[in-house]
Amino acid sequence: REREGGHGKRLSRLSCSSLLALPPPQGLPESIIASACSRSGQRVLHVDSRNYYGGNWASFSFSGLLSWIKENQEKTDVREDSEDWRKLILETEEAISLNKKDNTIQHVEDVCYASQDLAEDVKEAGALPKLPAFGVSDTSEAAQESEKECLPVESQSLGTESCETSPESVTCNDLESTTERKDAEMTSEREHLCDATFDQSALETGKTENVSTAEAAALEPKKITYAEIVKEGRRFNIDLVSKLLYSRGLLIDLLTKSNVSRYAEFKNVTRILAFQEGRVEQVPCSRADVFNSKKLTMVEKRMLMKFLTFCLDYEQHPDEYQDYKECTFSEYLKTQKLTSNLQYFILHSIAMVSEADSDTIDGLKATKHFLQCLGRYGNTPFLFPLYGQGEIPQCFCRMCAVFGGIYCLRHSVQCLVVDKESGRCKALIDHFGQRISANYFVVEDSYLSEKTCTNVCYRQISRAVLITDQSVLKTDSDQQISILTVPPVERGQPAVRIIELCSSTMTCMKNTYLVHFTCSSTKTAKEDLEPVVQKLFSLNAATERESENGGGLGKPRVLWAVYFNMRDSSGIDRNSYDCLPSNVYVCSGPDCALGNDYAVKQAETLFQEMFPKEEFCPPPPNPEDIIYDGDGTQPEDPGFSSSSNTKTEPSPKENSDGDSCKVSEEQHEE
Repeated sequence: REREGGHGKRLSRLSCSSLLALPPPQGLPESIIASACSRSGQRVLHVDSRNYYGGNWASFSFSGLLSWIKENQEKTDVREDSEDWRKLILETEEAISLNKKDNTIQHVEDVCYASQDLAEDVKEAGALPKLPAFGVSDTSEAAQESEKECLPVESQSLGTESCETSPESVTCNDLESTTERKDAEMTSEREHLCDATFDQSALETGKTENVSTAEAAALEPKKITYAEIVKEGRRFNIDLVSKLLYSRGLLIDLLTKSNVSRYAEFKNVTRILAFQEGRVEQVPCSRADVFNSKKLTMVEKRMLMKFLTFCLDYEQHPDEYQDYKECTFSEYLKTQKLTSNLQYFILHSIAMVSEADSDTIDGLKATKHFLQCLGRYGNTPFLFPLYGQGEIPQCFCRMCAVFGGIYCLRHSVQCLVVDKESGRCKALIDHFGQRISANYFVVEDSYLSEKTCTNVCYRQISRAVLITDQSVLKTDSDQQISILTVPPVERGQPAVRIIELCSSTMTCMKNTYLVHFTCSSTKTAKEDLEPVVQKLFSLNAATERESENGGGLGKPRVLWAVYFNMRDSSGIDRNSYDCLPSNVYVCSGPDCALGNDYAVKQAETLFQEMFPKEEFCPPPPNPEDIIYDGDGTQPEDPGFSSSSNTKTEPSPKENSDGDSCKVSEEQHEE
């Protein structure tokens, strides 16, 4: 589908009346649209100027994120070397230029708090070594070179502050000198014991102190250096946008319906936390959690269960909330027979709505949705995709490619070509100067120029990603996936949502946690989020040692952090864009909400506008039901054929479609 030429890739000339073109970049809504269009038989060309999938929905390894940070910190104006492409614009046409640089990310700042000794020459483990030439099969020299590069990191990972000799390289002379030193120490100890007498109680006290010291040493987290983080960089999958999937949300329904769920794996969020009076506590959610909780009195348990039962069918009892529709949900909770402790849990950890802006109906809807999602996959309503949120757009891209979609990364677009008479967009011109015709164009908001977006007012999202050495709430299990909402200190300020991921999510290395902070922006990301970070974590080793000397292990320590602001273009009306052709459809970037419902709704709405008679992301055909025309031979994997000569017919079994869909959902639930 592509012709390679030097460092770039050149598309063969495409011109087809049924072609859907998706100029860069491509996030979750665009990927869903591409998958739905390809599934319905449309020809799809999906181009992206970046070298990775997902746009601002992507996930990166640690080294990949460092490259992304550097790219956004060193933004420069992109100059066009040649304007030969303008010669392709006819007199009856006009061009809509697209942005050449991404302005959706601002105020990027990364900070390293871990020890950076021997970190300059460390390379990421698993990185491909330099090969002498293409096609050379002898890799013994490359393997030896890779081993040599890893040696300094291995010695650093032992956690020794001085230049000690590793056990593997100990010599006979080292052993002899060590033995002589130990004999001398034992002799002096015997002499000391002969000159002094000890009381039995003092001995017992000493034993107790030794035991407590040993226990504290065992609980103390392993010291992680920056060199180790770089070396294990491929263990990290760091999301630019932090979200969870509601177990009965629109995205889960779409994944199971379209069978895209077979391309991904998920883990259940294990606990929901609350931050109250300077402490982090676990919130009881399910009926079993409520009655097993030791932090609630029996009266509070009855109050909570009664209110949650009401929320499940609140529409059937309008008299209970009719007089409070204009009030905030926080004010409504105060009128119910709930303690302040329960009001706090419901508002910030169950409904998860704004204390100042959400009315009573919004709060009741959010509480009901939370309760309906409980128990489908676990004790909490949320799922998290293994390897990060960036896997979801890639899953839909894979489905699009299965049904014939064409994908081109590192392929930018110069402009859209509009016919002056009809006012419709008829083609695009890429950076090679090629003209590609299509009937429909889907573009992400960030690539529209300032001339097109003169009347658009954007919101901003403050984001922070931390690598820490401990969980924010340590328990017996170190494999916890947690969500925590920290309410604002001042009224009118946004609450901060925190999602903590462990190594079993395949997003971070062992003995570390990946912590995502998200809130609506009022200032820069660091100004918005760093005060909350300081409440929960220690930013330097000195503070941690002071806490330990005070009798406890102290707060979890931040090893590395990055702060950035991301544009939130959700909710922008189409009429806000000037002179936009009717067959050009605009998708927004990530929003600030916890779930993905907005992206799914937007994708389905745009698809129905383009193809109102087509079903949105129908289940794929059963490979056994596909009939191939021609010589009657069947390929090895008919389910992945994108041939135009294939057609689907209903299965001779009456319940084949229902059984296959049901099995898919049952497997997903398991």
